[in-house]
Amino acid sequence: MPALPLPALPLIDITGLRSRHLEDRRAVAAELGRACRQIGFFYVVGHDFPDGAMDAAFAASHRFFAQTQSAKDTLSIKRSDNDIGYIALEDEQLDPSSPADYKEAFNIGLELPADHPEILAKAPFRGLNFWPDLPGWRAELLQIYDRFWSTGRLIHKGFCLDLGIAEDFFDDKIDAPVGTLRLLHYPTRRDGEAAQLGAGAHSDYGNITLLATDGVAGLQVRTLDGNWIDAPTIDGALICNIGDCLMRWTGDVYVSTPHRVVRPATDRYSIAFFLDPNPEADVSTLPGFPDKYPPTTGGAYLKERLDQTYQHRSDGA
Repeated sequence: MPALPLPALPLIDITGLRSRHLEDRRAVAAELGRACRQIGFFYVVGHDFPDGAMDAAFAASHRFFAQTQSAKDTLSIKRSDNDIGYIALEDEQLDPSSPADYKEAFNIGLELPADHPEILAKAPFRGLNFWPDLPGWRAELLQIYDRFWSTGRLIHKGFCLDLGIAEDFFDDKIDAPVGTLRLLHYPTRRDGEAAQLGAGAHSDYGNITLLATDGVAGLQVRTLDGNWIDAPTIDGALICNIGDCLMRWTGDVYVSTPHRVVRPATDRYSIAFFLDPNPEADVSTLPGFPDKYPPTTGGAYLKERLDQTYQHRSDGA
């Protein structure tokens, strides 16, 4: 499929990354690399979602947010040490210079059994998911989680080819990730309400984010020249963007671009998958790339960023 001219977001078909032929994989990798260096956002087709799967996911999201506030509050993220659960309106503040975000969300992490050693050890970012009392809901959302994760792993193979490193470099760094499936609901802005953003301007924290939207406008991306452009829905495509951790890994060769969500004219739903590396993954600048950052780990870096996001709670805001 043809790419849109930059700075609009390019459209990339990743089907070739599954090819047995290296030249096919390299062709897709070159497209990914161009987008990652120039704007850090692109549309993805050829992903792992069959027809109808995303419609089912959005139906599940509507079911969750249609519950009573008290039912949602019983699953509050405030009960979790692992960024899991329900986030109420104005519970997050992605842009510290702006009011808190006018959205609600629900986070699902990597599903592990209760007797998993990391669960028993209460390892950072390893906790049991919270599940609503909705028939069939857990199984359906775990299937969606796995499809996002599979697509994200495939895209990382393309990154490796573009960056000139072993094609399997990221395999053991995202095989037990701090991957978060997030359902999002942005309520309609009504007449007379303050011009509060659904999500303040921010960059994402991990390696990549994969996003599905319901067609309602709201997402905006800031280009390198400082202008904000709309990122409209393209039927059948996911939106992918580079996060700060992958930018750090590449010494800022790949760019993590600020974006925001303006309050919609009608209720807006989206589903995001944040693919952060395994907690213990060594995040050191790749050989041959600008060495701008000290080494860290996937878990340590994510904790640092999440502490900033929720700082306004402890400040009494």
